[in-house]
Amino acid sequence: MLPLFDVATVCELAPGAFHLPGAVPPDRQRRLVAECVRLLDGETPAYVPVVRGGRRMHVRMLCLGRHWNGQRYRYEPTRSDHDGRPAPPLPEGFATLARELAGRVRMAIEPDICLVNFYDCHGRMGLHQDKDESAGSIAAGVPVVSLSLGDTAHFRLGGLRRQDEVHSVPLLSGDAFIFGGPARLRYHGVARILAGTAPAALGLSGRVNLTFRQY
Repeated sequence: MLPLFDVATVCELAPGAFHLPGAVPPDRQRRLVAECVRLLDGETPAYVPVVRGGRRMHVRMLCLGRHWNGQRYRYEPTRSDHDGRPAPPLPEGFATLARELAGRVRMAIEPDICLVNFYDCHGRMGLHQDKDESAGSIAAGVPVVSLSLGDTAHFRLGGLRRQDEVHSVPLLSGDAFIFGGPARLRYHGVARILAGTAPAALGLSGRVNLTFRQY
């Protein structure tokens, strides 16, 4: 059985913010992509959320475990802002992946949420803070664990204030990014997707991002 992690260097970009290049090897990436495609197009499919003010996001989103309501900016059991369906369960294999990634940087998470976001060549996400989890989880600095699959993304990492300097980090397929502790509420986003950069073996056009949280 292939190891989950490559021997790639762990890069701490700021206290509590870690880039793990090549964290998941190619065979594992292929299995994850196949599972994500099955979920995204499954019985409870991904959709493009409409947030406050009527703005449509630039990703297709599927929330596992708990649903993120883009109108109310909170997590809930059902997709009340869309079709009323229950949020699909979080697969145990996904939860195990999140725990192992967090453990690589000596952090701990017991994920009960995974956002599966699909970005096409026009996909992006503005700078934002992840602050819709419980007050206890945020105060404890429980990390957000993110894994990129497919096309390369220009990830943006800012500070704790919107006006702080923002740095761009290319996230390739198999890269993980983890931020917790003092970095838990840093602003972050995705500026652009580099079309056609996904490994051919994945059979994927676009980028899938798995983001794990502990509510």
